[in-house]
Amino acid sequence: MDNITFASLLDPWVLFGLFFQFVFFARFIVQWIVSERAKRSVMPKSFWYLSIIGSIGLLIYSIHIQSLVFVLGMSFNSIIYVRNLVLYKGI
Repeated sequence: MDNITFASLLDPWVLFGLFFQFVFFARFIVQWIVSERAKRSVMPKSFWYLSIIGSIGLLIYSIHIQSLVFVLGMSFNSIIYVRNLVLYKGI
């Protein structure tokens, strides 16, 4: 495993991966806020959009770093997220 250095944090690909990891994480924050406001568990449409955007970005990153496990995980997730938007009645 590579050592984490300040220089590695400035690598454009690392920044790309971190950005899309944040987008993927943000979906949970959005879901939590919407659910708190509704006083019940709610899965807003934005959750699925953030899921798709985050997983596609992470898929691109995982292809770049050549991680088979990561590529497979992000590939299949995206299919489920798109299907959930279709079920939500509208992309």
